[in-house]
Formats: sequence, structure tokens, C-alpha cells
Amino acid sequence: MAEVQVYGVWCSAFVRRVEMGLKMKRVEYEYIEEDLKNKSDLLLKYNPIYKKVPVMLHNRNVLVESLIILEYIDEVWEGPPILPKDPYERARARFLAKFIDDKLPSMWKACWSAGEEREKLIVETREALKILENELKGKKFFGGDSIGLVDITANFIAGWFLGLHESVGLQIMTQENFPNLMKWAEEYSGNSFIKENMPDKEKLVAHYKILKTGAQS
Repeated sequence: MAEVQVYGVWCSAFVRRVEMGLKMKRVEYEYIEEDLKNKSDLLLKYNPIYKKVPVMLHNRNVLVESLIILEYIDEVWEGPPILPKDPYERARARFLAKFIDDKLPSMWKACWSAGEEREKLIVETREALKILENELKGKKFFGGDSIGLVDITANFIAGWFLGLHESVGLQIMTQENFPNLMKWAEEYSGNSFIKENMPDKEKLVAHYKILKTGAQS
């Protein structure tokens, strides 16, 4: 068994967070692709409560939940910092990362919904995005000049959502209403390290279109 193992699915933004954290620290790991429609016995053994990915094993110690895993990676391995060194900035980064996970599932839900429900979700999403828009004033990334915890947490906005929401006819986040976020998404996606570790956009959109069609049938 490898010292570090990651159980995931290729299209998961949460799994990619963990992989990006490991690659930032130049940690070698074994990746095990899961089928969430037919979960393996090992996945159910390692994450019996939530039964979901990502799961990371380090020397047979099991870790779950992407944000917790990212903090663990930052504490265990040397390399570019994922969280800021300053205690206040670390606390602020944790707050924003949790805010993203708490408030922005509405982005995904809006893609699969219709009518009044979709309009309500769009309003909720834009209200949350306004917070992030303001955080980026005068900044290249959320942490300043380098990619950190909040950027990795928000990866699904740049790498997943922008392509997906265009493909289903939504205009939630545009250059006109969120210029700072759109500039951040361009900088983030254009970063050579990030580009190497993001799923193929066309493959991703095709995958979610199939899921949307299945959900509607």
C-alpha cells in the first residue's frame, strides 16, 4: 500500500481540492477511482458515516472532508503554504472556505432546477457571490499574490460552474456583475499548475449534461 492514497471520482471538485493540495506539496500518492453508484467496500469501510469522497489515507490513518484534509496536508508536509501564516488571516481563510461550502451549493442546484425555484436559487447564489466579489478587491487571488485555501475551495466556480452554467443557459456570473470574480477565475484557470490539475472542460460539461438529462427523465 502506498503511504498516501486518495479515493475519489474524476469529476469531483472536492476530490480535486485534495489532489491540488498534495501536488502543491509535491507529495506522491496513489489515486483510486470510485464508482458512486456502486461504492467499494473499502470506501464504505473508510468513510462509514458519510459514505462519500474524498477519502485520504496517510500511513493507514483515514481522513475525510476536503477542507479538513487540506489543513492536514498543510500541517504535515513542507512546501508552499495552503493556509496563511498569520493567525487572523488563517481564521479568515477558514471562514471564507466554510462560507463557500455552506452558501454556494445553490450554484449547482440552480443548474438542475426550473421556474420559480431556479429564480430563487439564482438570487441566493448572487448574494453569496457578492461577498466573494468584495473579498477580491485589489487582489489577484483570495490570499493575495499566491493560490491558497480559499482559491482551492472555490475551484468549482472557475473550473466547473462557469462552463456548466453556460451550457444550461444560465447567466448567473458575468463580467458585468462580478468583474473581480471573473478576473480571478481567469487568473486561477490560467495558472499553469492549476491547468494541469483540472478536469477537461468539454468532458466535464458532457458528463453533467448526461446527469441533467437523467434527472429530468
